[in-house]
Amino acid sequence: MAVSIDIRDLEARRGTFRLRVPELSIASGEVFAILGTTGSGKTVLLEAIAGAFPFEKGEVLIDGVATSEMAVQDRGLGILYQDHALFPHMTVRQNIEYGARVRGISACEIERRSDELMAIFGIEGIAESYPGAISGGESQRTALSRALMVEPDVLLLDEPFSALDPTTKKRLYSVVADVHERFGCTMVLVTHDFDEAHSLADRVGIVLDGQLRAVREASMLFEREGMYEDVMAFLGLEEDDAAAGSHKKRGEQR
Repeated sequence: MAVSIDIRDLEARRGTFRLRVPELSIASGEVFAILGTTGSGKTVLLEAIAGAFPFEKGEVLIDGVATSEMAVQDRGLGILYQDHALFPHMTVRQNIEYGARVRGISACEIERRSDELMAIFGIEGIAESYPGAISGGESQRTALSRALMVEPDVLLLDEPFSALDPTTKKRLYSVVADVHERFGCTMVLVTHDFDEAHSLADRVGIVLDGQLRAVREASMLFEREGMYEDVMAFLGLEEDDAAAGSHKKRGEQR
């Protein structure tokens, strides 16, 4: 079941880094991308949504309930990390089933779910292989299967494609789209890749220097109207303007 996410007047600190998000609402079933430079606070915002640390101010609500009032296992979250975080001493099947076993799901249901997910992602043939013996794409699909094993209401993706080659990355874009259609969960994707955000998301939030600076429809990501200068600079739109001005001046000189 997909759920909504609401952030209200949030201020949080991680070491010396401070995150500020006055307001953000992510609709039930939406694919929302968090876009920004390295060190801008993208992952901190994702961790805030997960309720991974206490806030100095404000709150995050999942379907209207503050995460601070919910046990971790009751938040309905599935998380896919940038490095996949597979256990090297466990097989693909054991990795996929781990979270479900910790939650006390019955053995027969675990087997049913893992068989179904491995079939969906085409990794049945490596079920007994270990992470060190599989490809990057197979590792990604294994980690995604593990995140989906608990049937999450919200799927959090922390730069899941950054370590993959361009061909594998493009192939997995369609996998994520299929996952969203099949499972219907709300998805939040952290990325620094403009094309990734534009291709996969319904809307995009741009985080710069620890602040949520803009929220745009993905289809309107590169529209200049109503955009702050720092956001335009991040998206490279000021360079386009400068180049256009340079071309115009050369034309006038002729």
